[in-house]
Amino acid sequence: MMQDDEELHEEAESIRRETADHAPEVAEHDRLTELEKALEEANSKALYAAAEVHNVRRRLEAEKSQAASYASATFARDMLAIKDHLDRALAAVSEELRGDKVASNFLAGIESTARELDAVFQRNGVTRIEAVGQPLDPHKHQAMIEIPTNDVEPGTVVEEMQAGYMLKDRLLRPALVGVAKKPD
Repeated sequence: MMQDDEELHEEAESIRRETADHAPEVAEHDRLTELEKALEEANSKALYAAAEVHNVRRRLEAEKSQAASYASATFARDMLAIKDHLDRALAAVSEELRGDKVASNFLAGIESTARELDAVFQRNGVTRIEAVGQPLDPHKHQAMIEIPTNDVEPGTVVEEMQAGYMLKDRLLRPALVGVAKKPD
């Protein structure tokens, strides 16, 4: 059946060509059909190109927006080291030293600086990751040690060695933590 259709199509095409040689209007119709087909193909390619340009523009705008939102990530990460040093310095101050009038004024200045740094982080979307008491989240926490305990469920963060931070919805630095495990 398929063979017969192909033979009929070839025969019709052959007759059309013979007729076209002797009838300019058939040749003109064929040329018009050919031009319409070329125009349809060109329109299709133009629509495809326009869609591709639109997609590239949209992708570039999204990348530009993300780059602007997260451009401060390296600077914020560097500032975290300063925050860590301030926090460690304040934690190391003894109660005896806090009782000294000169030292307490000096410490008040350092504490004020630490609070201002926290405020700057907050204004710029840098937030501390909750760790102690939370289940271990490998997207936010980096387990450094396992601590045997029956006090909490295994896999729960029981100690924070270094605070972790997020920049908006991206991880800036994971929290370095100790995680509970069942005692041996």
